[in-house]
Amino acid sequence: MQRFFWSAAVQKHIVVNACRIALVVGTVLNLINQGDAILANNGISWGHVAMNYLVPYCVATYSAVKNELGRRGGA
Repeated sequence: MQRFFWSAAVQKHIVVNACRIALVVGTVLNLINQGDAILANNGISWGHVAMNYLVPYCVATYSAVKNELGRRGGA
């Protein structure tokens, strides 16, 4: 099961979709969380920027892989 998870997680259509979702959601989260710092041209937390993109990517990937498992009868 774990082997299938990782092989599914790197499929092109899953990666592309997760990247699109992460780009949109991560941008919105960064604007919400650090909008004042961005507009004031103050320093921003690059760690938070990375996490604001990484978390939606992981959630979208996990969701897509779980969907694939369900369709194949593995979940």
